[in-house]
Amino acid sequence: MRLTTKGRYAVTAMLDLALHYCSEPVSVYDVAARQGISASYLEQLFARMRRAGLLESVRGPGGGYLFTRDMGQITVSDIITAVGEGVDVTRCHGAADCQEGSQCLTHDLWAELSDQIDGYLRDITLASLVDRSNTRHHPGKEPLHPDLIAARHL
Repeated sequence: MRLTTKGRYAVTAMLDLALHYCSEPVSVYDVAARQGISASYLEQLFARMRRAGLLESVRGPGGGYLFTRDMGQITVSDIITAVGEGVDVTRCHGAADCQEGSQCLTHDLWAELSDQIDGYLRDITLASLVDRSNTRHHPGKEPLHPDLIAARHL
């Protein structure tokens, strides 16, 4: 299984949004600039995540994106699924028709692996990623004040 750029960018952008979230909308252009990702591409990914109910958009000056629910309730699996990615290591994409219309000998093995990977990603929330990021020291970056970290989990 290989996660595509779309899935990687979506998770990266959502983590960036979470790290810079203080109950005010975060601009997609700010996320794009910080992460070196095209703003128009991120806009497409954020639109998908909005349709999936992970984000809401605020228009106008000072607009941007807000989370629709607590970061502890948004998983990496939710993000990847929202942008049209899936965790599927079978050749047949789960259809069980991998060998000329019939199920191959190893289909169940790969389907179970897909389930295990998705289960792992369902256990990782944005809140846990923010916590991991805040416990590591990044050169040149001030650690976040504990009150600010708590406010982000609202």
